[in-house]
Amino acid sequence: MADDGQVPFPVLPAGAGSMDADAPGTFTSTASGLGYRILRAGAGTKPSASQSVEVHYHGWLDDGRVFDSSYRRGQTISFGLHQVIKGWTEGMQLVGEGGMIELKIPSDLGYGTRGAPGVIPGNATLHFLVELIKVK
Repeated sequence: MADDGQVPFPVLPAGAGSMDADAPGTFTSTASGLGYRILRAGAGTKPSASQSVEVHYHGWLDDGRVFDSSYRRGQTISFGLHQVIKGWTEGMQLVGEGGMIELKIPSDLGYGTRGAPGVIPGNATLHFLVELIKVK
């Protein structure tokens, strides 16, 4: 189901690829409450929850503060989708290789009430821009 109202597109970090001209201005919500929008359709394989992926990503909080970014480090990262927060596991299965997705992850699919001390406060909604480079 689509959320009401247009949402501004995120500012793309240096090094990110481009968005599709017809990228949606609204988020879609899954049954779990994950919000997402495909900013660039990927033509390649979509990963399953048991696979590993190579990605570039940029994460920020509601107030706009960036808490982590592979773009800022200048290198992609690889990990198993079973090794990350629930919002990533679910969200990355929605985009194909070569695609770009924006995720809005409610706290229960992220770090919950505990947060990640010193980096992410408890009950935080997490925002991510993710480019799926490769499914492994």
